[in-house]
Amino acid sequence: QVQLVESGGGLVQAGGSLRLSCAASGRTFSINVMGWFRQAPGKEREFVASIRRAGDTTYYADSVRGRFTISRDNAKNTLYLQMNNLKPEDTAVYSCAASSRVFLNIRRSTEYDYWGQGTLVTVSS
Repeated sequence: QVQLVESGGGLVQAGGSLRLSCAASGRTFSINVMGWFRQAPGKEREFVASIRRAGDTTYYADSVRGRFTISRDNAKNTLYLQMNNLKPEDTAVYSCAASSRVFLNIRRSTEYDYWGQGTLVTVSS
């Protein structure tokens, strides 16, 4: 089993920045891909970004590319999401996810085996 705990959410004005963290524990050696998803009120969960174990391959949703940066520190078993130039439409609960699969559809939430509890990001206009 793998446990994931997010932190770093909060309230920020439009144009501001936040950095989310996700600490992994347990059988972390089994993790291949880690990612961030978000769910806004009344909307379905959507893919934000993901990164492979080596950290050399990243994927982004079009809506955040160029503003958000995903990274991971395998020595600390921690995943990060640096969010810059935040917009009101970025308001959502952000959840960290992990998958042990080698071949998967990065953007599909059902491909991930483990989830954190989520952290709320609110962007005011």
